Amino acid sequence: MTRLILATRNAGKITELRSILADAGLPHDLVGADAYPDIPDVKETGVTFAENALLKAHALAQATGHPAVADDSGLCVDVLGGAPGIFSARWAGRHGDDRANLDLLLAQLSDIAEEHRGAHFACAAALALPDGTERVVEGRLRGVLRHAPAGTNGFGYDPVLQPDGETRTCAELTPSEKNAISHRGKAFRGLVPVVRELLG
Repeated sequence: MTRLILATRNAGKITELRSILADAGLPHDLVGADAYPDIPDVKETGVTFAENALLKAHALAQATGHPAVADDSGLCVDVLGGAPGIFSARWAGRHGDDRANLDLLLAQLSDIAEEHRGAHFACAAALALPDGTERVVEGRLRGVLRHAPAGTNGFGYDPVLQPDGETRTCAELTPSEKNAISHRGKAFRGLVPVVRELLG
C-alpha cells in the first residue's frame, strides 16, 4: 500500500480525502503532516492557488520520500477582480483572523448591488511525487455574497457565500451537504484519476 501524505494538520481535510479515496477503491495509507512533526511548514510564496499547492506538495514529497498532496484555496470576488484570492486568509492583515477578514470584505462590498455580488470559492489540489512528477486539479463553487453572515458551520468566508441554486450559505449547510458541492471536494475528487494513474 502506497503511503500518501496530505500537507495539512487539519483532521477534517484528512478525513475528507481518505473517504474520497476509499469511495474510489484506492486504499492508500493517507496521513497528515502531523506524522512528520520535524518538517517545517512551507511558506506560500506563489501568486496562484496552484503555485502554492505545488510548493507545499513538492516540499513534503522531497522531505519524506513519499507522494504528497497539498491544496490551496480562497474566495474570489468578481467586483474585486478575483480578490481576496490567495490573500483570503490574511485579507484584514493578520493570518487566520476569520472575523476580521469577513468584516473587512463586507465593508468593502457594502454598497454593491445584489446583481454584482457574484463570487466563487476556488481550490487547487496538487499531487507531487519524490521524482518531481506533478499534477494539479482545480475545483470551484460559485455563488453570491450575502450582506451579513449566516450559519455556524464551516469557517472563513462560509457564512457569506450562498452557493448558486441554494437559499442557505455554506455555513448553513451540513458538513456532508457542503462536501458534496465544495471547491475542495471537487478538487480532491478530481485527483482520484491522477492518483490512480500515478500510484495505481
